[in-house]
Amino acid sequence: MAKVTYETGGKVGVITIDSPPVNALDKEVLEELSNILDGIEEAIGAVIVKGAGNKAFVAGADIKEFTQMDGEAGEALSRKGQDVFQKLSELRQPTIAVIDGHALGGGLELALACDFRVASQGASLGLPETTLGVIPGYGGTQRLARLVGPGKAKQMIFSAEPLNAEEAYRVGLVEVYVESGAMETAGEWANKIVKRGPVAVQAAKQAINNGLETTLEEGLKIEAAQFGKVFHSEDKNEGVAAFFGKRKPDFKGK
Repeated sequence: MAKVTYETGGKVGVITIDSPPVNALDKEVLEELSNILDGIEEAIGAVIVKGAGNKAFVAGADIKEFTQMDGEAGEALSRKGQDVFQKLSELRQPTIAVIDGHALGGGLELALACDFRVASQGASLGLPETTLGVIPGYGGTQRLARLVGPGKAKQMIFSAEPLNAEEAYRVGLVEVYVESGAMETAGEWANKIVKRGPVAVQAAKQAINNGLETTLEEGLKIEAAQFGKVFHSEDKNEGVAAFFGKRKPDFKGK
């Protein structure tokens, strides 16, 4: 039975991690997730990532896999997880993580690889790896620091203390906090996104992601190049025509 499933409804895709009891990120989950990411259709406009049930979004790596690992095997595991999460991060479609319950260790790193996060009351978010004598290895030291700043990232990683959903929202670790109904809220955001010009949304994602890795001067050049790129699209022509025609645009993603 698959541990990762993928379903579509309209232009929204939903990836579900279903690896009881806490949706642990073992090798099978990483492999299945990677394969699903490779097959997401171009027509999909947004992707939601969630865990099955409400006990855990994803509670981290399978610790049993650590017992027989030496340094070389540990580095290889880290690179494998990083590669899969980088594939998620670079997915052309916007991605939304739905956090119900715990998002710990590799689970939080998975959420960090998404474009933004929706968390419900009772969720717990943290990187507890130092309690095991290891460090986050699936991008946590890098993405968390970029999102909440190096000081907060160091505090969380050094202490291994998790944040509740309210605190995570306050520090910018999650972008949307709800008392309940995180999946429904994520669906609402996804449906807003898929009504926009797909070419423009994807260009904006690329400009933001690539610009963050360089200077402001270079980032502005990246933005200008993406701005020019969308002017070659049919979506741009449709969007402008719809504006002057005072109607809703019918974007085709071309």
